[in-house]
Amino acid sequence: MSVQVAAPAVELKELSGPMDKAAAAGPPCAEPPGHGHGAAGAVCPLPAEREAVAAAASCGAERPPLSVCPGLSAAAGATKVPQASAMKRSDPHHPQHRHRDGDGGGGSAAEALVSPDGTVTEAPRTVKKIQFADQKQEFNKRPTKIGRRSLSRSISQSSTDSYSSAASYTDSSDDETSPRDKQQKNSKGSSDFCVKNIKQAEFGRREIEIAEQEMPALMALRKRAQGEKPLAGAKIVGCTHITAQTAVLMETLGALGAQCRWAACNIYSTLNEVAAALAESGFPVFAWKGESEDDFWWCIDRCVNVEGWQPNMILDDGGDLTHWIYKKYPNMFKKIKGIVEESVTGVHRLYQLSKAGKLCVPAMNVNDSVTKQKFDNLYCCRESILDGLKRTTDMMFGGKQVVVCGYGEVGKGCCAALKAMGSIVYVTEIDPICALQACMDGFRLVKLNEVIRQVDIVITCTGNKNVVTREHLDRMKNSCIVCNMGHSNTEIDVASLRTPELTWERVRSQVDHVIWPDGKRIVLLAEGRLLNLSCSTVPTFVLSITATTQALALIELYNAPEGRYKQDVYLLPKKMDEYVASLHLPTFDAHLTELTDEQAKYLGLNKNGPFKPNYYRY
Repeated sequence: MSVQVAAPAVELKELSGPMDKAAAAGPPCAEPPGHGHGAAGAVCPLPAEREAVAAAASCGAERPPLSVCPGLSAAAGATKVPQASAMKRSDPHHPQHRHRDGDGGGGSAAEALVSPDGTVTEAPRTVKKIQFADQKQEFNKRPTKIGRRSLSRSISQSSTDSYSSAASYTDSSDDETSPRDKQQKNSKGSSDFCVKNIKQAEFGRREIEIAEQEMPALMALRKRAQGEKPLAGAKIVGCTHITAQTAVLMETLGALGAQCRWAACNIYSTLNEVAAALAESGFPVFAWKGESEDDFWWCIDRCVNVEGWQPNMILDDGGDLTHWIYKKYPNMFKKIKGIVEESVTGVHRLYQLSKAGKLCVPAMNVNDSVTKQKFDNLYCCRESILDGLKRTTDMMFGGKQVVVCGYGEVGKGCCAALKAMGSIVYVTEIDPICALQACMDGFRLVKLNEVIRQVDIVITCTGNKNVVTREHLDRMKNSCIVCNMGHSNTEIDVASLRTPELTWERVRSQVDHVIWPDGKRIVLLAEGRLLNLSCSTVPTFVLSITATTQALALIELYNAPEGRYKQDVYLLPKKMDEYVASLHLPTFDAHLTELTDEQAKYLGLNKNGPFKPNYYRY
């Protein structure tokens, strides 16, 4: 005789605590917890889980608490990371902010206890308030000699964490120990480096290998010149963004015979796993994502001030390394054979030194070479401006009013991208030639004061200082997005926002709300630093063009006979610009037309170039 046993009704009972009530569920589900949500949001454990829970309950065992991962997005149900008390924000552990509908995308559902009669009830859970390391730190824990450590680095430690693919694989929130306080060694036993975590080297190596596939000119240069070793004896100290693309450049310089020591030119752009991979390969690298201002200068000094090591070449991006050596180590600076600089900011500094008669070293202005200006500045920014804004704000561009300050090559790239996405774009400019170009390209030329109250996004691309002042910031509309695409962090007057009446609220990595007393807020990206490399990534192929130009400039200055270059600033020879471009053409299966002897004679050119005079404007 068969006996049918009716399945006991499953009842969810509300226990003490401020949790939201769950509706009564029906019969047991066939799907595992976290996937079988009914209309009422109830979750039924599988039989095996019910037995395990019941066994644990009968033994009085306490299940481990749910883990909380700060790296999860708000959409995945994670609690926002609380910051230090200097910022005004609601307590995410307040009962009104707690939810338990499902597993939040990664954890288990609400705790359940099964009684012998089959009744399932929710177990009381202890919600612990997590205290992060940065809450225990005192402001200015490590005093800086130049007093430039920013308040935000003390109250916004989570900016060192990475929530996008643009940054490190490992969330740094689980290890708040400063790399300066760690004792790390690579597999060869060397400790001449300072990175976030040397154990990330394997991940960084994979990123470098991917970048190599999109940097054909550097790889070709490495293959062609490796036997000659044109940089044998060169001791290069560098200060650039430390990314996978820079790593390919550094390893190319090493393959050509150079010894390299490297620091980062931006406190946010370093990829920790790439820095670890370089350190593992034997490169003395001193950089990590989220350095303080004090850390930044400490890393540069560790690169330069090494007993028994005299650099003879400088590769700089922004001029900070050159400035540091010039000011602090003047005797070392006099022994430098050449400087290669790739940014507007750094080039301005070099020309100032030259004008004052203080530049005792020949320097190469790579920023104004054709292969840097017309490709990196234009095409790189045309793609990366959208990437940086999307990753940080998830915004839609169609119909947004945007003002771009500056219509140089960077401004041109930004305007073109935003216009193509349907944005209404205004341009500010001081140069009448660039201003006329903006007008001919269909953009309205304005003064910033004329549109500051109505625009949704403000982007600076000038390389200047105080382009966006506190007066402008006060007049901006609510939720206006403010960011910078120039190298230096001086274009937006961020220092003026660090006052008691304004509240800083960290939204996510490199995104801050700055809130006025009346409730108005602006969205500040990367604390006014370079948006694309701080908040996203940049196209590898375009960086291959710039990196190859830098490598050739170093080779030229290092091997130039004495007297060819005096103590001044020079542009890259036109022939080298053309050579860099030619190395990238095979990627597109492109075929150059060759001049006949008659045509070359008619134009007065060599058949092999250069094909344009130095005064030609591309």
